[in-house]
Amino acid sequence: MDKLKSMEVFVFVVESGSFRQAANHFDISATMAGKHIQYLESSLETRILNRTTRKHSLTESGQIYYQECKRIIEDISLAENKIQQVENTPIGTIKINTPITIGCELLAPIIATFLQKYPLLDVEMILDNSLVDPFQSDADIFLRIGELNDSNLIARKVGDYKMRFCASPSYLSKYGEPNSLESLKDHSCLGFVYNQGQMQSLKLNSDAFNKRNARLTSNNGHALKIVAVHGAGIVLQPTILVDKEIEKGTLVEVLTEFVPEPKPIHLLLRNRILSIKNRTFMDYVVKKLQKELQNNS
Repeated sequence: MDKLKSMEVFVFVVESGSFRQAANHFDISATMAGKHIQYLESSLETRILNRTTRKHSLTESGQIYYQECKRIIEDISLAENKIQQVENTPIGTIKINTPITIGCELLAPIIATFLQKYPLLDVEMILDNSLVDPFQSDADIFLRIGELNDSNLIARKVGDYKMRFCASPSYLSKYGEPNSLESLKDHSCLGFVYNQGQMQSLKLNSDAFNKRNARLTSNNGHALKIVAVHGAGIVLQPTILVDKEIEKGTLVEVLTEFVPEPKPIHLLLRNRILSIKNRTFMDYVVKKLQKELQNNS
């Protein structure tokens, strides 16, 4: 068994707290993830993890071994990065964590051109509306919407996340156009909800889009847009998602004076020292995202 791979699995299990997450990350079974740990314990002739059916914790030896494994993996990554700098050829996989709408509507087309320009670089893009802790994730770069709370993260602002109220012409013809936030209570509203069931955080003086009042809630803005296009209600969704439908006339913007304040969009990093592959990606994507978001302003 590859000892370096076993070390990588061990470190990921410790930092994620889950054999299942480690198995998914390395594309192996949970049983195989466990075998990697067993292999290390057999090689060391000592236990490094205390395992129960509910949780696991590091032994005293495991804590020492975890720190050394992490150092070894980081040293190998640093050595690879130095070689790439000498050759001036970025190689490897860049791991991105991004909200679904931005990932689909903005980032995916940019990555398509990036992959063509840099044939030796691959991208692993995880689309997830959950609030992932960057210090508990193996992703290299994170894209986040809203104000930042963690001062330990390195952030580069790429633009603003702007919202629009809209509905189909058939809906407005049948039910009329709302003229205030208060009037939304007399309409069918379609609300966004995160994977954990939390409602979209908006500074909006209306609860019409809350789960209790909305006719439909979904954790996917694209699905809400389609339902709105088919005449079922009013949505409040980002400009990048609905602007094409508004241009085509399949959706009509309403309540323009009541839209929430735009939220900042940042690319986040855990530290300032970047590998050549991640720096190459950041330099390319930041410029492209800024241009796209300016075009949607």
